[in-house]
Amino acid sequence: MSIKDKIESLLFIAAKPMSIKQLADLINQPESEIKKAGDELEEEYKSNKRGVQIIKNGSKYQMVSSPDNARLVQEFIKDETTGELSRPSLETLTIIAYRGPITKSDLDHIRGVNCSLILRNLLIRGLIEAKSDKKGETYYNVTFDFIRFLGINDINELPDYEKLNNVESISIALSSGNEIEKNKRNLFGDAIDGEGNN
Repeated sequence: MSIKDKIESLLFIAAKPMSIKQLADLINQPESEIKKAGDELEEEYKSNKRGVQIIKNGSKYQMVSSPDNARLVQEFIKDETTGELSRPSLETLTIIAYRGPITKSDLDHIRGVNCSLILRNLLIRGLIEAKSDKKGETYYNVTFDFIRFLGINDINELPDYEKLNNVESISIALSSGNEIEKNKRNLFGDAIDGEGNN
């Protein structure tokens, strides 16, 4: 697989812009080679008039939707961020509540799917927040608004918090489905009934 292919894959799953240094570290190639391949990829997307583009801002690249589809994308985002939360969104939010602060890669591993769009949705709704450490790793946690919405004063007051506040326990619970489903219902009640799968 070429450097361009690897950059394309990483930008696709990333929920935020990625720097040349980050890409170089992950792909294990010199920054000069990453920049060359990234610039070529940017031009390829631009010339082929695809529904998505790769943009560059300083030393960072990001995959975004085409400006030509801005209205369609805005309508979709509006529907996604004003309607009820889907089951996958509630499941992701439950995991963040019990396991946060947590990285996207850990979330993806626990759920077994790419959580980029769900995280973006939850961020827009103000239910979670993202913070980066000194190494540039992003961690997700629930917001104070989310805690107030649940009517509790501290995240430790969540049902079975001590039991589920570690990777092993929540992974086991997720694999069985019973504990996560029970705690989704404890947290959100009837909001999860009758919802779709997106």
